[in-house]
Amino acid sequence: MSYLMMDLAGLTLDPQEASQLQHPAVGGLILFSRNYQNRSQLAQLIASVRQCRPDLLIAVDHEGGRVQRFREGFTSIPAMGDLLPLAKDMAEACDWARELGFLMAIELLSLDIDLSFAPILDLNGISAVIGKRSFSSEPLEVASLAQAFIEGMNSAGMAAVGKHFPGHGSVAPDSHIAMPVDDRSLQQIEALDLIPFVKLIDAGQLQGLMPAHVIYPQVDEHPAGFSTVWLQEILKQRLQFNGVIFSDDLGMKGASVAGNYRARVKAALLAGCDMALLCNDPEGVASVLADDFVWPPLPIASKVSQLLANKPQVAIALQQETRWLEAAALAKRISAQLS
Repeated sequence: MSYLMMDLAGLTLDPQEASQLQHPAVGGLILFSRNYQNRSQLAQLIASVRQCRPDLLIAVDHEGGRVQRFREGFTSIPAMGDLLPLAKDMAEACDWARELGFLMAIELLSLDIDLSFAPILDLNGISAVIGKRSFSSEPLEVASLAQAFIEGMNSAGMAAVGKHFPGHGSVAPDSHIAMPVDDRSLQQIEALDLIPFVKLIDAGQLQGLMPAHVIYPQVDEHPAGFSTVWLQEILKQRLQFNGVIFSDDLGMKGASVAGNYRARVKAALLAGCDMALLCNDPEGVASVLADDFVWPPLPIASKVSQLLANKPQVAIALQQETRWLEAAALAKRISAQLS
Protein backbone atom coordinates (compact mmCIF):
# COMPACT_ATOMS: atom_id res chain seq x y z
CA MET A 1 0.00 0.00 0.00
CA SER A 2 2.81 2.42 -0.85
CA TYR A 3 0.73 5.42 -1.86
CA LEU A 4 2.58 8.50 -0.64
CA MET A 5 5.70 10.31 -1.84
CA MET A 6 7.09 12.69 0.79
CA ASP A 7 10.07 15.03 1.02
CA LEU A 8 12.81 15.95 3.51
CA ALA A 9 13.53 19.21 5.27
CA GLY A 10 17.29 19.48 4.85
CA LEU A 11 20.67 17.96 4.06
CA THR A 12 20.43 14.99 6.40
CA LEU A 13 17.74 12.53 7.43
CA ASP A 14 16.36 13.31 10.87
CA PRO A 15 14.86 10.65 13.19
CA GLN A 16 11.24 11.70 12.59
CA GLU A 17 11.69 11.56 8.83
CA ALA A 18 13.37 8.16 9.11
CA SER A 19 10.37 6.91 11.06
CA GLN A 20 7.96 8.33 8.47
CA LEU A 21 9.88 6.70 5.60
CA GLN A 22 9.30 3.34 7.28
CA HIS A 23 5.52 3.85 7.30
CA PRO A 24 3.95 1.21 5.00
CA ALA A 25 1.98 3.91 3.14
CA VAL A 26 5.16 5.72 2.06
CA GLY A 27 6.55 4.46 -1.22
CA GLY A 28 8.56 7.38 -2.50
CA LEU A 29 10.79 10.31 -1.69
CA ILE A 30 11.21 13.48 -3.77
CA LEU A 31 14.34 15.59 -3.39
CA PHE A 32 14.70 19.36 -3.74
CA SER A 33 17.52 21.90 -3.97
CA ARG A 34 17.41 22.32 -0.19
CA ASN A 35 18.52 18.69 0.11
CA TYR A 36 21.67 19.30 -1.95
CA GLN A 37 24.99 20.79 -0.92
CA ASN A 38 27.38 18.73 -3.03
CA ARG A 39 27.62 15.26 -4.53
CA SER A 40 29.30 13.74 -1.46
CA GLN A 41 26.61 15.04 0.88
CA LEU A 42 23.84 13.87 -1.46
CA ALA A 43 25.39 10.41 -1.70
CA GLN A 44 25.45 10.19 2.11
CA LEU A 45 21.83 11.36 2.35
CA ILE A 46 20.65 8.79 -0.18
CA ALA A 47 22.66 6.03 1.53
CA SER A 48 20.94 6.85 4.82
CA VAL A 49 17.55 6.72 3.08
CA ARG A 50 18.37 3.40 1.43
CA GLN A 51 19.50 1.99 4.77
CA CYS A 52 16.12 2.97 6.16
CA ARG A 53 14.05 1.85 3.15
CA PRO A 54 15.96 0.00 0.41
CA ASP A 55 12.85 -0.35 -1.78
CA LEU A 56 11.93 3.35 -1.80
CA LEU A 57 11.45 5.14 -5.13
CA ILE A 58 13.70 8.24 -5.01
CA ALA A 59 12.78 11.01 -7.44
CA VAL A 60 13.57 14.62 -8.31
CA ASP A 61 12.49 17.31 -10.77
CA HIS A 62 15.59 17.61 -12.93
CA GLU A 63 14.38 18.55 -16.42
CA GLY A 64 17.08 21.04 -17.34
CA GLY A 65 16.80 24.77 -17.83
CA ARG A 66 15.34 26.53 -14.81
CA VAL A 67 14.02 23.27 -13.35
CA GLN A 68 17.22 21.49 -12.32
CA ARG A 69 17.43 20.86 -8.58
CA PHE A 70 21.14 20.03 -8.40
CA ARG A 71 23.65 22.44 -9.93
CA GLU A 72 27.21 22.38 -8.61
CA GLY A 73 28.81 19.05 -9.48
CA PHE A 74 26.20 18.35 -12.17
CA THR A 75 26.20 19.36 -15.82
CA SER A 76 23.94 22.32 -16.52
CA ILE A 77 21.31 20.99 -18.93
CA PRO A 78 19.76 23.56 -21.30
CA ALA A 79 16.03 24.15 -21.42
CA MET A 80 14.34 21.76 -23.83
CA GLY A 81 12.72 24.66 -25.68
CA ASP A 82 16.16 25.88 -26.79
CA LEU A 83 17.07 22.73 -28.73
CA LEU A 84 15.05 23.00 -31.92
CA PRO A 85 15.75 26.74 -32.52
CA LEU A 86 19.50 26.11 -32.25
CA ALA A 87 19.68 22.85 -34.20
CA LYS A 88 20.04 22.83 -37.98
CA ASP A 89 17.02 20.54 -38.33
CA MET A 90 14.67 18.24 -36.43
CA ALA A 91 16.99 15.25 -36.80
CA GLU A 92 19.83 17.09 -35.06
CA ALA A 93 17.48 18.39 -32.36
CA CYS A 94 16.34 14.82 -31.70
CA ASP A 95 19.95 13.65 -31.50
CA TRP A 96 20.62 16.38 -28.95
CA ALA A 97 17.48 15.53 -26.96
CA ARG A 98 18.47 11.86 -26.88
CA GLU A 99 21.96 12.58 -25.55
CA LEU A 100 20.69 15.12 -23.00
CA GLY A 101 18.12 12.58 -21.80
CA PHE A 102 20.93 10.10 -21.28
CA LEU A 103 23.09 12.74 -19.55
CA MET A 104 20.34 13.85 -17.18
CA ALA A 105 19.50 10.27 -16.29
CA ILE A 106 23.02 8.90 -15.84
CA GLU A 107 24.13 11.77 -13.58
CA LEU A 108 21.19 11.07 -11.26
CA LEU A 109 21.44 7.29 -11.48
CA SER A 110 25.13 7.49 -10.57
CA LEU A 111 23.98 8.71 -7.15
CA ASP A 112 21.25 6.04 -6.80
CA ILE A 113 18.34 8.36 -7.67
CA ASP A 114 15.74 6.34 -9.55
CA LEU A 115 13.71 8.92 -11.39
CA SER A 116 13.44 12.44 -12.72
CA PHE A 117 9.90 13.61 -13.39
CA ALA A 118 10.53 14.21 -17.07
CA PRO A 119 9.96 14.95 -19.87
CA ILE A 120 7.57 17.88 -20.10
CA LEU A 121 4.91 17.12 -22.72
CA ASP A 122 3.09 20.44 -22.37
CA LEU A 123 3.08 22.84 -25.30
CA ASN A 124 4.88 26.17 -25.12
CA GLY A 125 1.71 28.22 -25.24
CA ILE A 126 0.55 30.99 -22.90
CA SER A 127 1.72 29.45 -19.62
CA ALA A 128 4.65 31.31 -18.06
CA VAL A 129 5.32 28.41 -15.68
CA ILE A 130 5.82 26.09 -18.68
CA GLY A 131 7.44 28.30 -21.33
CA LYS A 132 10.78 26.95 -22.52
CA ARG A 133 10.45 23.92 -20.28
CA SER A 134 8.43 22.67 -23.26
CA PHE A 135 10.16 21.30 -26.35
CA SER A 136 7.97 23.32 -28.72
CA SER A 137 4.63 25.00 -29.33
CA GLU A 138 3.85 22.38 -32.00
CA PRO A 139 2.44 19.10 -30.66
CA LEU A 140 4.10 16.80 -33.21
CA GLU A 141 7.48 18.42 -32.55
CA VAL A 142 6.97 17.93 -28.81
CA ALA A 143 6.14 14.26 -29.39
CA SER A 144 9.23 13.64 -31.57
CA LEU A 145 11.69 15.46 -29.32
CA ALA A 146 10.23 13.97 -26.13
CA GLN A 147 10.45 10.47 -27.60
CA ALA A 148 14.14 11.02 -28.34
CA PHE A 149 14.72 12.35 -24.81
CA ILE A 150 12.96 9.29 -23.38
CA GLU A 151 15.10 6.98 -25.51
CA GLY A 152 18.14 8.57 -23.89
CA MET A 153 16.69 8.20 -20.40
CA ASN A 154 15.75 4.57 -21.01
CA SER A 155 19.19 3.72 -22.39
CA ALA A 156 20.67 4.84 -19.07
CA GLY A 157 18.20 2.70 -17.10
CA MET A 158 15.67 5.39 -16.09
CA ALA A 159 11.93 5.29 -16.70
CA ALA A 160 10.06 8.30 -18.11
CA VAL A 161 7.19 10.18 -16.46
CA GLY A 162 5.48 12.64 -18.81
CA LYS A 163 3.75 15.71 -17.47
CA HIS A 164 1.32 17.48 -17.10
CA PHE A 165 -1.61 15.48 -18.55
CA PRO A 166 -3.66 16.55 -20.51
CA GLY A 167 -1.60 19.74 -20.98
CA HIS A 168 -0.79 22.83 -18.89
CA GLY A 169 0.70 25.00 -21.63
CA SER A 170 -2.54 26.55 -22.88
CA VAL A 171 -3.64 28.11 -19.59
CA ALA A 172 -1.91 31.17 -18.15
CA PRO A 173 -2.13 30.90 -14.32
CA ASP A 174 0.54 28.99 -12.39
CA SER A 175 -1.01 26.07 -10.48
CA HIS A 176 1.66 26.46 -7.77
CA ILE A 177 -0.05 29.67 -6.66
CA ALA A 178 -3.45 29.71 -8.39
CA MET A 179 -6.25 27.45 -9.63
CA PRO A 180 -5.98 27.49 -13.43
CA VAL A 181 -9.13 26.95 -15.50
CA ASP A 182 -9.01 25.91 -19.16
CA ASP A 183 -12.41 26.54 -20.75
CA ARG A 184 -11.75 24.73 -24.02
CA SER A 185 -13.77 21.73 -25.15
CA LEU A 186 -12.39 18.21 -25.10
CA GLN A 187 -12.26 18.32 -28.90
CA GLN A 188 -10.05 21.43 -28.82
CA ILE A 189 -7.73 19.86 -26.24
CA GLU A 190 -7.56 16.62 -28.23
CA ALA A 191 -6.65 18.56 -31.38
CA LEU A 192 -3.66 20.24 -29.70
CA ASP A 193 -2.34 19.64 -26.17
CA LEU A 194 -3.30 15.97 -25.92
CA ILE A 195 -1.44 14.92 -29.08
CA PRO A 196 2.03 14.36 -27.49
CA PHE A 197 0.51 12.25 -24.72
CA VAL A 198 -1.48 10.15 -27.19
CA LYS A 199 1.51 9.65 -29.51
CA LEU A 200 3.83 8.53 -26.73
CA ILE A 201 1.26 6.32 -25.01
CA ASP A 202 0.52 4.62 -28.35
CA ALA A 203 4.27 4.12 -28.86
CA GLY A 204 4.63 2.56 -25.40
CA GLN A 205 7.15 5.24 -24.44
CA LEU A 206 5.66 6.46 -21.15
CA GLN A 207 6.18 4.44 -18.00
CA GLY A 208 4.46 7.11 -15.89
CA LEU A 209 2.36 10.26 -16.11
CA MET A 210 1.64 13.24 -13.90
CA PRO A 211 -1.68 15.09 -14.34
CA ALA A 212 -2.07 18.85 -14.18
CA HIS A 213 -3.66 20.80 -11.34
CA VAL A 214 -5.91 22.43 -13.94
CA ILE A 215 -9.71 22.39 -14.19
CA TYR A 216 -11.14 21.76 -17.66
CA PRO A 217 -14.82 22.53 -16.92
CA GLN A 218 -16.05 21.49 -20.36
CA VAL A 219 -14.82 17.97 -19.48
CA ASP A 220 -15.13 17.74 -15.66
CA GLU A 221 -15.55 20.08 -12.70
CA HIS A 222 -12.53 18.60 -10.89
CA PRO A 223 -8.84 19.31 -11.65
CA ALA A 224 -7.36 16.59 -13.85
CA GLY A 225 -5.44 15.04 -10.95
CA PHE A 226 -8.67 14.57 -8.98
CA SER A 227 -10.84 13.61 -11.96
CA THR A 228 -12.11 10.11 -12.65
CA VAL A 229 -13.18 11.39 -16.07
CA TRP A 230 -9.63 12.34 -17.03
CA LEU A 231 -7.75 9.56 -15.26
CA GLN A 232 -10.14 6.63 -15.50
CA GLU A 233 -12.34 7.22 -18.53
CA ILE A 234 -9.95 9.09 -20.83
CA LEU A 235 -6.44 8.09 -19.75
CA LYS A 236 -6.89 4.49 -18.66
CA GLN A 237 -9.89 3.35 -20.70
CA ARG A 238 -9.82 5.36 -23.90
CA LEU A 239 -6.05 5.87 -24.25
CA GLN A 240 -5.21 2.48 -22.70
CA PHE A 241 -2.49 3.89 -20.46
CA ASN A 242 -1.43 1.26 -17.91
CA GLY A 243 1.63 2.92 -16.37
CA VAL A 244 2.00 4.69 -13.04
CA ILE A 245 0.06 7.90 -12.36
CA PHE A 246 1.58 10.39 -9.90
CA SER A 247 -0.35 13.32 -8.55
CA ASP A 248 1.37 16.65 -8.87
CA ASP A 249 2.38 18.17 -5.54
CA LEU A 250 -0.73 18.24 -3.33
CA GLY A 251 0.75 21.19 -1.45
CA MET A 252 0.21 23.42 -4.49
CA LYS A 253 -2.55 26.02 -4.60
CA GLY A 254 -4.11 24.21 -7.53
CA ALA A 255 -4.81 21.22 -5.26
CA SER A 256 -6.53 23.19 -2.50
CA VAL A 257 -9.98 22.76 -4.05
CA ALA A 258 -10.01 19.18 -2.71
CA GLY A 259 -9.81 20.30 0.93
CA ASN A 260 -7.17 19.60 3.58
CA TYR A 261 -4.21 17.31 2.97
CA ARG A 262 -6.05 14.19 4.01
CA ALA A 263 -8.89 15.00 1.63
CA ARG A 264 -6.45 15.79 -1.19
CA VAL A 265 -4.60 12.49 -0.83
CA LYS A 266 -7.86 10.53 -0.78
CA ALA A 267 -9.26 12.44 -3.76
CA ALA A 268 -6.11 11.86 -5.84
CA LEU A 269 -5.94 8.14 -5.07
CA LEU A 270 -9.66 7.54 -5.61
CA ALA A 271 -9.53 9.39 -8.92
CA GLY A 272 -6.88 7.02 -10.22
CA CYS A 273 -3.45 8.19 -9.04
CA ASP A 274 -1.12 5.41 -7.93
CA MET A 275 1.02 7.71 -5.78
CA ALA A 276 0.25 11.07 -4.17
CA LEU A 277 3.02 13.67 -3.80
CA LEU A 278 2.88 15.76 -0.66
CA CYS A 279 5.73 18.27 -0.47
CA ASN A 280 6.89 21.30 1.50
CA ASP A 281 4.59 20.72 4.46
CA PRO A 282 5.89 18.36 7.19
CA GLU A 283 2.71 18.85 9.23
CA GLY A 284 0.64 17.81 6.22
CA VAL A 285 2.69 14.63 5.83
CA ALA A 286 2.34 13.91 9.55
CA SER A 287 -1.44 14.34 9.36
CA VAL A 288 -1.70 11.83 6.52
CA LEU A 289 0.56 9.30 8.27
CA ALA A 290 -1.27 9.59 11.60
CA ASP A 291 -2.78 6.39 12.99
CA ASP A 292 -6.36 7.66 12.64
CA PHE A 293 -6.10 8.36 8.91
CA VAL A 294 -8.18 5.85 6.96
CA TRP A 295 -6.63 5.08 3.59
CA PRO A 296 -9.12 4.53 0.78
CA PRO A 297 -9.70 0.92 -0.32
CA LEU A 298 -7.25 0.51 -3.19
CA PRO A 299 -5.53 -2.48 -4.81
CA ILE A 300 -2.78 -3.97 -2.65
CA ALA A 301 -0.44 -4.48 -5.61
CA SER A 302 1.57 -1.40 -6.44
CA LYS A 303 2.84 -0.56 -9.93
CA VAL A 304 5.30 1.99 -8.55
CA SER A 305 8.09 -0.56 -8.18
CA GLN A 306 8.17 -0.78 -11.98
CA LEU A 307 9.79 2.65 -12.01
CA LEU A 308 12.77 1.78 -9.83
CA ALA A 309 16.02 2.18 -11.75
CA ASN A 310 16.96 -0.70 -14.02
CA LYS A 311 20.10 -1.62 -12.11
CA PRO A 312 21.68 -3.89 -14.77
CA GLN A 313 21.08 -1.23 -17.44
CA VAL A 314 22.50 1.46 -15.13
CA ALA A 315 25.63 -0.63 -14.59
CA ILE A 316 26.13 -0.88 -18.35
CA ALA A 317 25.44 2.83 -18.88
CA LEU A 318 27.89 3.85 -16.16
CA GLN A 319 30.64 2.16 -18.14
CA GLN A 320 29.86 4.37 -21.17
CA GLU A 321 32.16 7.13 -20.00
CA THR A 322 32.78 8.45 -23.51
CA ARG A 323 29.05 8.96 -24.14
CA TRP A 324 28.65 10.69 -20.79
CA LEU A 325 31.56 13.07 -21.48
CA GLU A 326 30.38 13.81 -25.02
CA ALA A 327 26.84 14.50 -23.80
CA ALA A 328 28.19 16.85 -21.12
CA ALA A 329 30.26 18.64 -23.77
CA LEU A 330 27.14 18.95 -25.95
CA ALA A 331 25.20 20.51 -23.07
CA LYS A 332 28.01 23.01 -22.52
CA ARG A 333 28.13 23.93 -26.22
CA ILE A 334 24.41 24.55 -26.34
CA SER A 335 24.54 26.62 -23.15
CA ALA A 336 27.45 28.65 -24.57
CA GLN A 337 25.39 29.51 -27.65
CA LEU A 338 22.62 30.76 -25.40
CA SER A 339 24.80 32.98 -23.23
